[in-house]
Amino acid sequence: MDYETERASPRSGDRSLVLHPFIRKGEKKQIRDPEGCLAEAVSLTAAIDLEVIHSEVVPLSSPKPGTLFGEGKLEDFAGFIKSHDIGVVIVDGAVSPVQQRNLERRLRAKVIDRTGLILEIFGDRAQTKEGVLQVELAHLSYQRTRLVRSWTHLERQRGGAGFLGGPGESQLEIDRRLIDERIVKIKRQLETVVRTRELHRSKRKKVPYPIVALVGYTNAGKSTLFNRLTQSDVFAKDLLFATLDPTLRKIDLPGGQTVILSDTVGFISDLPTELVAAFRATLEEVLEADLVVHVRDITHTDTDAQKQDVLDVLERLGVNMEDNGSYLEVLNKIDLLEEAEKEHLTNGSERQEGKILMSAVTGTGVETFLEAVENKLTENQKILSVRIPSEDGASLSWIYRHGTVLERSEEDEAVILDVKFSPENLGRLHKMPVTIL
Repeated sequence: MDYETERASPRSGDRSLVLHPFIRKGEKKQIRDPEGCLAEAVSLTAAIDLEVIHSEVVPLSSPKPGTLFGEGKLEDFAGFIKSHDIGVVIVDGAVSPVQQRNLERRLRAKVIDRTGLILEIFGDRAQTKEGVLQVELAHLSYQRTRLVRSWTHLERQRGGAGFLGGPGESQLEIDRRLIDERIVKIKRQLETVVRTRELHRSKRKKVPYPIVALVGYTNAGKSTLFNRLTQSDVFAKDLLFATLDPTLRKIDLPGGQTVILSDTVGFISDLPTELVAAFRATLEEVLEADLVVHVRDITHTDTDAQKQDVLDVLERLGVNMEDNGSYLEVLNKIDLLEEAEKEHLTNGSERQEGKILMSAVTGTGVETFLEAVENKLTENQKILSVRIPSEDGASLSWIYRHGTVLERSEEDEAVILDVKFSPENLGRLHKMPVTIL
């Protein structure tokens, strides 16, 4: 009797086996450490509260079309799964619908591939209405491809009576039609949510603070940095995909200029296509940003590969990575490095030109980071000297919020400021009751 998987999702506390298929040869170049990939897969599994009983890198000369793994491995896994009462098998890679069906029959356990696992995590983390809708849209788009599985409940035929479908419509066709209808409905709801957020964005443009977007590989420390800079309590934990919904807060730079800081969802290697499309609206804050700050975990074994993953996703989103004036790189978690490693980064052969070394946990390098942000944002700004009447507190406050004050002096009943202004704010300055010197 075939094994049937009745539950769509694993339950918290389920016992799991994590496997990372490692193709030893072939056209695809292996640029990542397989043990590091396995460790990431274990972390992803733990992120949805599954108990990892065992994890293993599985070398493959070539994947089997029907089952991915060879017969010998399948027998070993099946025995291990039965003896350890394992209910979920995580395969850290792409598994076709046919392979998933065959593996579940052979292993008698729920099988989830990398895309499915990431979707499970996103479904568990999303909080805002938009986030929930985007996750459901991505999940339905993914699940629609899984309807080729020959489960008995999908093979039944139903007649045309009632609302369950036309003459001879199979359960598979009904399921696909219902999914398509739900996808259309979610897309309409998302359009409404996006329009609402665009109205909010247009309101922000009327009081134009620059937007600084934090991006990076998941668990690189973006939310920890965000909390330190904003004194917020955004969920930040040593956990993959701790942040899904974008959060925005105002902060003041050392020169007094106010900016909007945005904390975004973390990126990951092999990000499912469904999620790139579904979360495009969430990542629009990045597209609108005046400065993109790429936060990297410099201690990670695959930090260079993680950097490339982030850059690839940003390019897919349409962010111009060739514009150095709108991009800043931060090497985070230096508190976890040995002194010799720090020396290599600051003075040695691995010196990172134009990059900020920082620890979001301890605060080391944060002031240097803020100064770098200010310098990036003001590179194309114009410096002016203005005289403001001492009693005009409103104009003085506006200048400090929207410009970067370089120097201040006092004279009889007036304040003299040397200030940097963006072209947008410079036009607004000319309408204010101040004297431009």
